Amino acid sequence: MPPTVAASTTGDDPPPFLRLASHPLRWGLLQALVQSDRAVRELMTLVDEPQSLVSYHLRLLRDGGLVTARRSSADGRDSYYAIDLTACRDALQDAGGALHPSLRMSGATERPPARGARRPRRVLFLCTGNSARSQIAEALLEKMSAGTISAASAGSHPKRLHPNAVRVLRTYGIDISANRTRHIDEFRSQRFDTVITLCDRVREVLPPFPSRPELVHWSVADPALEGSTDRASYPAFERTAAEIETRIRFRLPLFTPTTTARRSANVRQ
Repeated sequence: MPPTVAASTTGDDPPPFLRLASHPLRWGLLQALVQSDRAVRELMTLVDEPQSLVSYHLRLLRDGGLVTARRSSADGRDSYYAIDLTACRDALQDAGGALHPSLRMSGATERPPARGARRPRRVLFLCTGNSARSQIAEALLEKMSAGTISAASAGSHPKRLHPNAVRVLRTYGIDISANRTRHIDEFRSQRFDTVITLCDRVREVLPPFPSRPELVHWSVADPALEGSTDRASYPAFERTAAEIETRIRFRLPLFTPTTTARRSANVRQ
């Protein structure tokens, strides 16, 4: 059995996280997943290894609690893999403490990019209906970045704003009740630094953007599909908002101009 990040260290054994992440291929997979959720075929291209080997090491990372997988809502035969950055952070803290108590990293709060003379970074969130996931992401990024990032959202087939998206964001102190849903075409000619798809269907039919933004995918399940009524689906909206908040919190340091420009060169367009 592969080591799990929650396992205790005994004797002279290195912490489980170090044993998992120190393998060059697994480290390469983790680095690729930091940037975006990806399917196996994409990871094969990025690390230049055959499917059998990539799938084997992904399974070890999943068993170790560092990576998760979700079946594509567009093509049920495919899966998107995502890194669990919270688990990685906690495992790194444990690894430092295993060597010496003073090396245990404190859980520092991530700060939004500092204000400055540079223009605000522009981020566009996309999903199918622009009724829930992308609206939640837009609102949370605007708030969490303290105005240093300009966010927008749209959908490939816009529909009415979901009442549960409005309701769940009120618990974060955000009111989007006056928002309208918009079509992707409204933004195609605009310049964005980063375009983040939250829907597998949109990601797999994404039209080109003339400004050639950094492309990122977060494979997030549609909360509106859970439950037969709005009331029944509300817990799914709570989970979705929490997931998106976590992803944004870890993503904020990557939105700085220098880092974004450097990483953009390495993203598959």
